[in-house]
Amino acid sequence: MEYENSHTPIAPSILYWGTPVVLLSTENPDGTANLAPMSSAFWLGWRGMLGLGAGSQTARNLRRTGECVLNLPSDEQADAVDRLALTTGNACMSAGKSARGYRYQPDKFGVAQLTPAPSDTVAPPRIAECPVAMEATLATTHPIADDNEQERGAIVAFEVVVRRVWVHDEIRDTERADHVDPDAWRPLIMSFQQLYRLGPRARSSRLATIPEQSYRDSEYVPVTT
Repeated sequence: MEYENSHTPIAPSILYWGTPVVLLSTENPDGTANLAPMSSAFWLGWRGMLGLGAGSQTARNLRRTGECVLNLPSDEQADAVDRLALTTGNACMSAGKSARGYRYQPDKFGVAQLTPAPSDTVAPPRIAECPVAMEATLATTHPIADDNEQERGAIVAFEVVVRRVWVHDEIRDTERADHVDPDAWRPLIMSFQQLYRLGPRARSSRLATIPEQSYRDSEYVPVTT
């Protein structure tokens, strides 16, 4: 077979095969907004799983308030996302972050040159420039690497419930107003710590024949009015 011996075992330093960038907005103890880029995120129904460092300002805020907004930038916001790199909203940053070159920055929206917009169901603001914003509340937390003494407590997975979804009109499906047009939507992707834009559709999918309504979680439905 052509590919029978084509694989080689390696040990990557990081497993970022390609995930969407999320700009996570939370509320600081003084009422100001914190904004942090992250990409360890995935969604199941109306719930999202967010992997965060347990000591980060975002994690602290999310534990304390139970609220956040998941802002999804397009490739047009790549520069804004990069301006947030190596910044922290925690004035008492860890030694590890300090060694990696992080700097304390209380005004994350100002640094990113992004515009806060009021949310309806949670306190943290949305990002006006992001084509998609999802207001969410914390459901529960899950420990990561709890079986490893050296890593135990360092990383937490936050399970959130999406309460309201906002989208820019230009990415809405022209025939179905409550749907996003995947040919118009270009999410920003993080792959091995580099920022990539999504390319054109590879082919049509048979999964698209399944009515999206069948995936809807009957218990949690985002507010639309």
